[in-house]
Order: sequence, then C-alpha cells, then structure tokens
Amino acid sequence: MDARLPQLADQLLLIERELRLLGWWEEVPPAPEQLASQEPFCVDTLDFHQWLQWIFLVRMKHILEQAQPLPNTSGILPMAEMAWQARPETAALRQQLEAFDALITQG
Repeated sequence: MDARLPQLADQLLLIERELRLLGWWEEVPPAPEQLASQEPFCVDTLDFHQWLQWIFLVRMKHILEQAQPLPNTSGILPMAEMAWQARPETAALRQQLEAFDALITQG
C-alpha cells in the first residue's frame, strides 16, 4: 500500500472543508453535459470550484477507494491561482491544493 494514501484522503477532506467554508459546496450536481466537457478542468462548462467538487474530488476518492494507481503528477495549484488570482479568501483552499500537489509529486 502506498504510504501516502491516508494523507491524501485527509487532504481531500480538507479541500472539501474549504469549499464548504467558502460557501461553494453545491447540493445539486451540474447537468451531465457540463460534466462531460473535454476541456481541461471543464473550463468551458464549470467554474473551477465546481470542477473540484464534481470531477476532482469524485475521481480522487474513487482512485483511493479502489486502490488504483495514483497520478504521477498534479498541477492543480497553478489552475487555482489563475482562477482565483483576485480572491484572497481562497488562500486556505489554495494551500490545501498545494499540499495535495506536493503529496502526489512525492511518489
């Protein structure tokens, strides 16, 4: 078992927590066609925080629960910085994403 798995699971929970604290956690999922975008981060159909909730967190939780191989790299922080460059209230969430990227890169 990859020693990073418990840390990654904790990190995903911290990311979810920050989304909730910011009031960005949504109860109703986007339409299926919005989730089916072929663009990176679904930039043409979702806000970045929606992508985090409905694509990233779902996929990463599935990977961890099914003991699938982890990605070799993660570059979520640069996208977050671009999406939220004028949003200082996202500092804690960006820190959690940075920690996630670092854990993946340690592999």
